[in-house]
Amino acid sequence: MKKLLSKGDTNAKTSKNFLETHILYMSPYNQNSKGVNLCPNATQSCILACLFTAGRGAFNSIQEARKNRTELYLNNRQQFCERIAHELRLLNAKATKKGQKIAVRLNGTTDLDLIAVINNRVGIDILNDFPMLEFYDYTKILGKVKKYAGTSYKLTFSRAETNEAEALEALTYGVPVAVVFDHKNPMPKTYLGRMVIDGDSADDLMLTSGAVILGLKAKGRAKKDTLGFVVK
Repeated sequence: MKKLLSKGDTNAKTSKNFLETHILYMSPYNQNSKGVNLCPNATQSCILACLFTAGRGAFNSIQEARKNRTELYLNNRQQFCERIAHELRLLNAKATKKGQKIAVRLNGTTDLDLIAVINNRVGIDILNDFPMLEFYDYTKILGKVKKYAGTSYKLTFSRAETNEAEALEALTYGVPVAVVFDHKNPMPKTYLGRMVIDGDSADDLMLTSGAVILGLKAKGRAKKDTLGFVVK
């Protein structure tokens, strides 16, 4: 592994971002040697439909690289945090030199509180120490939404088949909610009483969108969902 962070231009959606974007991709759910669940609130259907199987993530070489990062995280947390902090420091310097912020997603295919993990391991508060970086993520953990409400860490709550009540509560904290809709049908204008915007048009919409629904079209295995993860 040359780097832990991948350039966002390798992703169909993040390549459309206004800001240069870098993403940490690891293996989702419990796809690791220790069987540790890195997506604590994963539901049955989102596990089956995970984006680990969509786009470039479907290639064996990509999956292997993600597994290697995951094993480093699980087996040498200190080295993992030192490496990611170093990469973030370089990105912050690059953004400062360019005079343009850089966006960072630390959970491309996981749902961890890496802000806290990095701080605990190497004593770096990346939200404050790297002011030229814009951190954002998707999460199914309502507690994380509450914890970081009002901070510069921009979270989008991910609706699944079992957490619609939590999705409604997340909206009250002013964050967007991502909802996956059937790829065969046009997106509705509203859902959960909020305006639906095209979340596939760019990944960094969540940085400025507020409490709206980010509509996403079903991709990969999600196209065959029958459990309610995909709204039809």
